[in-house]
Amino acid sequence: MNVGLLRESFELVIEREPNLTHRFYGILFSRYPQVKPLFGRNSREHQEKMLAEALVAVIDRLEDASWLEEKLMAMGAKHVDYGVTDEMYPWVADALITAMSEVAAADWTPAHREAWSDALGAIASLMQRGARAYCAGRPEAQAPAAPAAG
Repeated sequence: MNVGLLRESFELVIEREPNLTHRFYGILFSRYPQVKPLFGRNSREHQEKMLAEALVAVIDRLEDASWLEEKLMAMGAKHVDYGVTDEMYPWVADALITAMSEVAAADWTPAHREAWSDALGAIASLMQRGARAYCAGRPEAQAPAAPAAG
């Protein structure tokens, strides 16, 4: 993972567009309208703030693998109850990379796209692992018990 490039590009984008998450949700809901109903629990402003805080936390801890694993797996588990499915993770990556590339404009390079694609893929993988572990531990996800021999 190219930590330096991720941090440099994130700082560039946030400097130009402090409300990046507003642009992100606009793109996400425009391209993938089927996800909009999943966001009814909170106001859009609150959702934008939560995403911004999560992005900053991850960027700040890119070199702390144990923190990333713990927090992102927990986040993935939490998102199961929101209705998030595996197919939605690439949609989020697409919308975020698009938002960042629009803001950075001519300063956005193929190396930025590749770094963010790799990072968001790793983030999605950890969140999906957390979601699978959460689902495996839920009673409705357990296989029925074998009948008792008798």
